[in-house]
Amino acid sequence: MTRRNASLEVSPNNGQTAPIHNAIEKMKLTFEDFKPGHFGTFGPHHVSRDDIIAFATEFDPQPMHLDDEAASRSLLKGLSGSGWHMCSLLMRICWDGFIHNIASAGAPGVEEVRWVSPLRPGDDLTVSVEVLEFPIMVACLTITVLGGRTHVAGAILGAITGTVAASVIA
Repeated sequence: MTRRNASLEVSPNNGQTAPIHNAIEKMKLTFEDFKPGHFGTFGPHHVSRDDIIAFATEFDPQPMHLDDEAASRSLLKGLSGSGWHMCSLLMRICWDGFIHNIASAGAPGVEEVRWVSPLRPGDDLTVSVEVLEFPIMVACLTITVLGGRTHVAGAILGAITGTVAASVIA
């Protein structure tokens, strides 16, 4: 089985007897790689009507996430994804974009989550990551829309502020 990591392709043993994890670990982002300012933009991830309903069916079965008619009578005025769905997508986009490449010690938590606009079928999400403080490593992750049937490109759907714990170069 082959694992893909960005443009790097690694076989389980890569033809060597030493664990491949040693080589991969040397390529990880560390504390010193996170400077205050814009870190990067990641995505997009397309969200379909079926995606919204599937997530809601399993995790947040409120009418505005499941049924067009009920959603049209709700505060959101139409079918919308759960805020928790948006958070899950944020995590996936961040993992694919950079978290998988951090020499991470985990994260102590999230300080704030804001849902500014509803997640709609047809939205394409991107995540813009800003490092706000150094050396504490607080990153403000802002979800933005690149395009979609219901939002203007670049509209902010939500924001999450949390702390990233990255290893220091030894």
